Amino acid sequence: MSSRRNVVIAQSGGPTPVINNSLRAIIDTCRSFPNDFGTIYAGFHGIEGVLKEELMDLSAQPAKEIELLRFTPAAGSIGACRYKLLEKNREDGDRAIEVLKAHDAGYLFYIGGNDSMDTAHKMSALAAERGLDLVATGVPKTIDNDMGDSEFKIIDHTPGYGSVARYWACGVLGANEENAGSSPADPVLVMQAMGRKIGFIPAAARLADPERRLPLQIYMAESPVSLEQLAANVNDQLKRDGRCMVVVSEGFDAGSFGERKDSFGHAQFGSSGTAVAQTVVNYLNQAGLAARGAARWNVPGTDQRHSMLCASHTDLEEAYQLGRKAALIALNDGGGFMSTILREPGAAYRVRYDKVPLQRVANSERKFPQAWIAPSRYDVTDDFIRYARPLIGDEWVALPVENGVHRFARLEKIFTPKKCRPYVPMAHRK
Repeated sequence: MSSRRNVVIAQSGGPTPVINNSLRAIIDTCRSFPNDFGTIYAGFHGIEGVLKEELMDLSAQPAKEIELLRFTPAAGSIGACRYKLLEKNREDGDRAIEVLKAHDAGYLFYIGGNDSMDTAHKMSALAAERGLDLVATGVPKTIDNDMGDSEFKIIDHTPGYGSVARYWACGVLGANEENAGSSPADPVLVMQAMGRKIGFIPAAARLADPERRLPLQIYMAESPVSLEQLAANVNDQLKRDGRCMVVVSEGFDAGSFGERKDSFGHAQFGSSGTAVAQTVVNYLNQAGLAARGAARWNVPGTDQRHSMLCASHTDLEEAYQLGRKAALIALNDGGGFMSTILREPGAAYRVRYDKVPLQRVANSERKFPQAWIAPSRYDVTDDFIRYARPLIGDEWVALPVENGVHRFARLEKIFTPKKCRPYVPMAHRK
């Protein structure tokens, strides 16, 4: 490959508190190799921005704003999307290659989860097929922690999970104070956590109470528990403690209640439509509680996946290092890889950064280990606690403040002039 080719960075899927620190790391690392990396662009709203030729100039952004990406959650700075490149839609693939060629792009970095790695893999293969000298590299991200394999050999955990785990650990502690005070009238509080098909997020509630002193029950998507059994478990807890807190996954099987699909075809359950928590509470109140009062429910919204107040310092650092590693992989090893994080053996928490072929991780989907589900089916084991505890860190992130509120990065919408014909992505056509 000739030296000094331009760079395109894109993101897709749901946001995380730390996604922009991976973005910042790629920018920082590319800028430190000016003889190899040229102008740095962002595909505005992921691969859709590439298809529409909406390339935001990141090289033109003030250094201060790039630095503030560390403290800026979600994906609003350069946008994200839920757009999947389909094998049958060859026209989209041709268009993406056309745009990248027109802007002399030699490097493509794609930040995201399972489906995003599939997009990066497809772009790598398309470029080779169309004769474009393109190094496509993936950067992992997902709060669900469902990327990779169940043996944790592809990736140990994904950036974003540690922060949402901390959000739930902190949230349960606050909810416990609420429930302890209001229990004479509202003895049961049901809280719904994100997690369509995998239980890592609701499981993190146990990090609030590793000694199991609180009247806390956790029901994941993998928990084979009926509503009848859940109600019996809650009533047993009420008889012992007079109150009960329930954390339930949005993917918990509470029967048919109008789940919807997102743009990738994944069920959204309580994220959109009727909440699982509401279904559980309705059932509990109708079946009757073994204590005076009623069950209530609480469904945190998208703040659980973008709260910087609960961001894990460890998560932020690892997100940065994975972005940096991705840029170094692209520079030294070529395309077709994703940067990954692997845990070193031993009692002390140590990690190393490596690479894994995109083909191996594209559309991968790990499962929550059955061995980490407690025999009661409404708790997790100490092995999970040992796995997850280091990920939430021990320090609070010191956030920049302006006019009494959190100061986010303010990237300017500077777009490079278009060189290609107008184009409407195939999935947007009627």
